[in-house]
Amino acid sequence: MEIQENIVNKVAMSGLVTLDPAAFYPAGERLVYDIKDNLYMGLILREKDFREFVKAHDWAQYQDKFVALTCSEDAIVPAWAYMLLANKMAPYAAEVVFGNAEVLETVLFEKHLAKMDVEQYNGQRVVIKGCGDIPVPVSAYVTLTKKLTPVVKSLMFGEPCSTVPIYKKKDL
Repeated sequence: MEIQENIVNKVAMSGLVTLDPAAFYPAGERLVYDIKDNLYMGLILREKDFREFVKAHDWAQYQDKFVALTCSEDAIVPAWAYMLLANKMAPYAAEVVFGNAEVLETVLFEKHLAKMDVEQYNGQRVVIKGCGDIPVPVSAYVTLTKKLTPVVKSLMFGEPCSTVPIYKKKDL
């Protein structure tokens, strides 16, 4: 007896559009510049010493890199110190932000999501992919939700085979 079964891919036939937030991940090296290395005795920033460092430092090493400026020590660092660092890094770095690595990722995703053309998702049933190799900040999911809700028919989170509903346009 011959049994012939047709395997039907219901996910492929569902009309769901999968959007992977990792597609908005800009490739490039990330660095965290910790100003703690410029503190005198790990406590204070001496202006004269810091300005000498700024003059002598090789800023070209930050070429095309994404840089977060931070201080991991419990020290009072004046805003002008970060401004000096940003001023010297900006001509070389692809991006300079104040904060830690997480803040850097948030800013990078936000900048790339701002350029997103949402019209391609107009009237679509969209699933925002929830897992992958690249960690996506929660802020990126929030931004995607804000941008897509006005145009999509429905919005879900997860994988096409297992989704969590987020929004469904009500028929008027």
